[in-house]
Amino acid sequence: MNRLQRVLEALAARIDTPAPIILTDVMQGNIDRVQAFAKERGLNVRPHVKTHKCLEIGRRQIKAGAVGITAGNVGEAEVFAAAGFDDIFIAYPIWPSGTKGLRLRKLAVTTRLRVGVDNFSAIDAIAEAMGSDAGRLEVVIEVDCGAGRSGAPPQAAGDLAVAARKRGLVPVGVFTYPGHGSSGPDARKRAAMDQEAALTDAVRSFKAVGITADVVSAGSTPTIEFATSGIITEIRPGEYVFNDLNNTRLGACTEDQIALFVAGTVVSDWVPKQVILDVGTKALSREGNPEIGFGAVAGTQAVLSKLNEYHGFLPLPSGAQFPIGTVLPVVPNHVCPVVVNFEEYIVTDSTGTTLEHWPVDARGFLN
Repeated sequence: MNRLQRVLEALAARIDTPAPIILTDVMQGNIDRVQAFAKERGLNVRPHVKTHKCLEIGRRQIKAGAVGITAGNVGEAEVFAAAGFDDIFIAYPIWPSGTKGLRLRKLAVTTRLRVGVDNFSAIDAIAEAMGSDAGRLEVVIEVDCGAGRSGAPPQAAGDLAVAARKRGLVPVGVFTYPGHGSSGPDARKRAAMDQEAALTDAVRSFKAVGITADVVSAGSTPTIEFATSGIITEIRPGEYVFNDLNNTRLGACTEDQIALFVAGTVVSDWVPKQVILDVGTKALSREGNPEIGFGAVAGTQAVLSKLNEYHGFLPLPSGAQFPIGTVLPVVPNHVCPVVVNFEEYIVTDSTGTTLEHWPVDARGFLN
C-alpha cells in the first residue's frame, strides 16, 4: 500500500472529504532541505507564502532560517504582518489604487517592507501614496528574464532605481521570475541561466547609475536547484514546501517529497470502468488538461480525466477497484490554487497517528 494510502486508512474515520491533508514530517523535510541548500551556497531564503497562506507554516520556515517572507499581494502581507512577521517582500508590481496606498503606508511603518516595481508610473504613484513615509519603503525592480510576464528589460533597472530614489523611495535591488522553467524538465536549467543573465545585466544597470543592488532575488521552486550564481543573494521558492505533480514531472522533487494531497471519497460508480469522487474544481481548481489529467491517485495509475464543480471523473485502470466509500489520496497538478479552496488543513504525519487543524489564514485575500 502506498504511503499516502496508509495515512488515509488511519485517518478516514476522523475526517470529512474533500480535505487537504498535510504530512508535517515531509513538509519539514522540504523546508530543511531547501534551507540547507541555501546555507551551503550563502543564499538567503525568502519563501513565498502564497503557496500555503498559513501562519504556522510561515513560522516554521522562519524558525528553519528564512530571513523573511514573500507575499503575493497587500492582503497576504497584512495577515502575516499582524501575526508578527516583520520582513516582507511583496513580489508583485503593485499599483496603489483604492485603499492600497494607505495600506502600504501602514505596513511600512510597522514592518520592513519591500515592494516590486517595473515601471515609472507605478513609482510615481507609490511615492505619492507614501507621502512623508516614502523613505520607509524599499523597492525592488522587477526585470523579465524570458518568462514574458511582468518585469522591465534588465537594462532599464538602473533608470527605474534612479527614479525611485528621486521620489524618496529606497531602491535596494532587483528580482525576476523564471516562470518558463516550468515548461518541461529540460527547461529548468535553461531558465535558470536566463535568470542569471538578466539579473547580471540588471545589477550592471544599477552600477552604471551609481546605485548598489544589495538584493538580487531569484525564484522559483523548479529552478532553485540551478540558482547557484554568485550574483544571486536570495531565493523565493513557494511550492517546495508541499510540492505537487507538476514538480515531480519536472524533476524538481520526488514523489516522497509531496507533503500535501486532497482526500476524496468515491461516491458513485454507475458508469462502467469509472468512478466519481467528491473532488471537483471547487477542491482541485482547473489546473490540468486531457493529456496529463487533473490530479492523480497516489500509488496507482489512476488519473482524473475530467472535473465538474463537485465531481471528479476517475477512469479505472485495468484491475483497479475502488468501491463506493473508498477514501483516496489525490495529488494535485499544481498545489497553490488548491489551497485557496479550503479554510483549514488537516495536519498529520506519515504515520497518520496525529491529527491537527491549521487555518489557511490568508485565504480570500486577493488584493
